[in-house]
Order: sequence, then structure tokens, then C-alpha cells
Amino acid sequence: MANNELPYFTSGKVVKGFGRGSKELGIPTANFDDQVVSLLPPGFQTGVYYGWAKVDDGPVYKMVMSIGWNPFYKNIKKSMETHIIHTFPEDFYDSTLKVCILGYRRPELNFNSLGKL
Repeated sequence: MANNELPYFTSGKVVKGFGRGSKELGIPTANFDDQVVSLLPPGFQTGVYYGWAKVDDGPVYKMVMSIGWNPFYKNIKKSMETHIIHTFPEDFYDSTLKVCILGYRRPELNFNSLGKL
């Protein structure tokens, strides 16, 4: 896989997602709104990426991000869901999330069960 758009920088407000990351998977995510998702370059490959993230004016942390439709959940719209490798004391909806996507990890996959996901 070669994504000629990397590194890719974007930012936007954190919005409520589907509520599955924390509740079902134990992996909280910070989600961008549809406008930020729509700004992805044409042909930007869906999948799992890694890089850096910053909330408001806080420190920079490692992150992984899922970009796509999440086949297991059969989403009907593309999303950008960022898991920041840090434990935050509380939710930060409406905060500004800045990310630098550095590399591609793997394509989107479908799984047979929630446990496999």
C-alpha cells in the first residue's frame, strides 16, 4: 500500500460517535465530524493508521485511527475514529483535536464476532 497523501494533517471539533468504542470495546475514540471526513483527499485509502494527536493545547500523544465504514458494524457513512494512547480523566467533546497521520497499518477488516474485533 502506498498512500501518497502521508503525512496527513487535519483538525476539527470532537463529536459524539456511535458510542461503541468505549462501551463495547473498551477502546475510547475521539471522532471528527462529517465535514472533516469529507475533506480527506480523493482516493485516501480506508483502514487503520497511526500517528500523533493533540487535544486543544495539551501534550502530543501517540494515536491510531480507523478511517472508513467499519464493516463489522456496517456503517453507512465514512468516519474517522481516533484512539489516543493516553487515559483522559473525562470526555472532551467539543474540544479541538489535531492529528498527524504518519503511516498505514492495515486495511479495514470484517470480523466474525465482537470478540474477534
